[in-house]
Formats: sequence, C-alpha cells, structure tokens
Amino acid sequence: MTESIRPRMRHFESATGQQHITSADHYIYARREPEYTINVIGTGTIGTEHMRVAALHGRARIGAIWDPAPQSMVAALEMFAGRQPDMPRQHDTLEAACNDADADALFICSPNHTHLDVLRTAMASGKPIFLEKPMATTVADAAEIVRLADAYESFIQIGLQYRYKAQYREAGFEVFERDSIGPLHMIEVSEYRPPFLDKVGQWNKFNCYSGGTFVEKCCHYFDLMNGFAQSRAARVYASGGQAVNFRDFDYEGTPSDIDDHGLVIVDYASGLRGSFSLNMAAPSFREDLVLSGNRGVLRASERFDFLHGGGESCMLEIERHEPSTRRLVDIGYPAVIEKSGHHGATYFEHMAFSDRLAGIASHAATPRDGLWSVVVASAAQRSIASGAPVMIDMLIEQEGLQDLCGDSGDYR
Repeated sequence: MTESIRPRMRHFESATGQQHITSADHYIYARREPEYTINVIGTGTIGTEHMRVAALHGRARIGAIWDPAPQSMVAALEMFAGRQPDMPRQHDTLEAACNDADADALFICSPNHTHLDVLRTAMASGKPIFLEKPMATTVADAAEIVRLADAYESFIQIGLQYRYKAQYREAGFEVFERDSIGPLHMIEVSEYRPPFLDKVGQWNKFNCYSGGTFVEKCCHYFDLMNGFAQSRAARVYASGGQAVNFRDFDYEGTPSDIDDHGLVIVDYASGLRGSFSLNMAAPSFREDLVLSGNRGVLRASERFDFLHGGGESCMLEIERHEPSTRRLVDIGYPAVIEKSGHHGATYFEHMAFSDRLAGIASHAATPRDGLWSVVVASAAQRSIASGAPVMIDMLIEQEGLQDLCGDSGDYR
C-alpha cells in the first residue's frame, strides 16, 4: 500500500486501549514525516487553530511563532504542547519570524487592519504566504495586495475557508459537476450566530480596525456567492445596523460601532441575483444556502447547537421538478477533522496550501478571489451608510481597479 492511499486510523491511534502499541509497530497508525515548516504570525484564536490543524494534518510542522502580545504566545504554546515532537520557537520580532531560514512558508493571522503592513514585511522573505481573511479592511488595500501578489515570486493564498465546508463543497459538486438543478438564477445565504468574541485590544468591535461586520465576517459568504454566480457583482444594495450587540461597550473611551444585522442584495453582471441576511444576536449558530436553478432547488444547512450539547450537523437537500427525485442527505467530514476548526474547513484549507507548496494545483482562494469578496462586502458597508445602492463599475472607477476587474475565480 502506497503512502498516498494508506488510510489514517485516527480514531484508533489516539484510543486509550491502543497506547501500548509502540512506534516500532506503527503501520496503520504511522504518521508521515512533515514535509514543510510553517511560521505563524499572530497567535490569537485563528492563529492557534492553524497551529492545531497543521499538527493534525501532518504535512507541515510549526517551526516558530510571533505575536506582539506575549500572553498570546504563551497561551498558544500551552495549547500546542504534545501536538508535535518539538515545540515551536518564539521570535522577538516580526522580521525575524518572516526571515527565519528554517521556515518554508508563513501564515499571517494578525488583526485585519495589520494585514497589508505585515504582508509587506513577509514578502521580503520570498516565501509562500497564507493570509487570513479578510485580506484587507478596504478595497484600496485589497487591490494593493493583488498587485503585490501579481509581481511576487512565490504565491499568496487567502483564508476564505468556507468554500471547504462540507455542505458547500457538496453543493458545488451538484451544481457544477452533476448539473443537478440546471443553470442558477438566484442565490440566497443567511447566517444566524452569537456576537463577535473578545479579542486582544477588542479590535473586532470597531469598523476602522475590522473593516466592518460585512467585511470582517461576511466576506466568506460573498466569496461563496461570487463562486456560485461565476460572475462579477454589478450592483449591491444593503440595509443594516447595530440593534443589540455592544451598544453599551466602549474601549478606552471609544464606543463600538460594529453592525450586528443586515440584509444585502447583489445583482450580478450575468443577470443572476443573490441575497444575504445576517443576525449576530442569535443564541447559537446556523447557516443556510439556497440555490435556485431552472430544474429545481438545492438547500444546504449547517447547525451548531453548543447551548444544548447538540453538536454540529449539516444537510443537503435537492428538490427537482417531475419526473426527477428528491434527495435529503446528511453531509460531513470525519469527526476528528470537523472538531479541529470551522467544521473541518480549515483542515482542507491546509491540504490545499500543502498541495500548492508541492506544486499541485488547488482551488484555494487567490488574492483576486479575496479582492472580490472585499469589493462586495465594502459595497454593502457603503450602501448601509448611504442608504443607496452601490454600482460596482462606479466603485471600480473610484478605487482605480480597472486593471483588476476580471471575473471572480473559479469556485470549483
């Protein structure tokens, strides 16, 4: 049996009753040697998730970390203890972490508003780079990153990992490979979730640091919508505001201004229409995707009922016109992968990044994909502020994006 098809028996290799099997007798339990070394920049919530997932995935090891908040590095190393044979080193400066000769690649997981500056420093290393979402807080900065990436000797992958969630991957297969519901004419997405979590310095409570809720959180969904539409947005209208969350919160005398709900309508150049609804004052997590085609409707849903211990569940339903059948199925990844982060999406995002390092093509998010998710999200923020629709061609002209205005990337 070759290494490429040898099954991982994770549920057995970690079982209490199997710990008497020593490494000398590992075959089914054998872990491949890491091929790459990654340095992680920013060890907050998502940075530590990437560390954990890299260890689980096994193709890369974490060589070193850096964060300007020392307590974040301490907490990250405590969490990471025992996940790989050697512990990551701590760097004193961003420059040292980026130019570390032992590192094959860099993961940038710092706060949104720092991305462009951190990326410039990281790019001086010439190493492959993973840049967390949103790639930037403004359209101008996102466009600058695309231009830098176009001239970069290596590659930059954007952390839009929702495209790897099980229900969305399966939906993409049904739409693009099986053509199960015919050409699409409408995309509907909704998210119900609790408020933003606490962060170091509470940067995610302020539009100037996060880019706004529809940039910070919802860029994932606009990436999905762009991918299913396979077309560029032409017009965006949104209505939203701050109704519940953080209305009594201020940080060092500055009140929070982050939106907690909204509705967004996107008209695409192809004639397809999309909508997105958000409620960030819900008690638990729920996501829904509805795709309408000329031969039927596809629904994909995810639930995470942590309040009542219900765990995570995903489903996909396809209803088609006569004489076709209806199908309703549960969707998911192996439990150990789903629990590693973002219901398994981060794991497969790491797989895509490792493939890129190995010279294998992947469907990971590119800087241009990231740009168009920010364009739609920023247009939604502008529409909420002005009360008027935003014409994307006008936004492109205002921001000087004419050289970058191709269609969004291939979702498939």
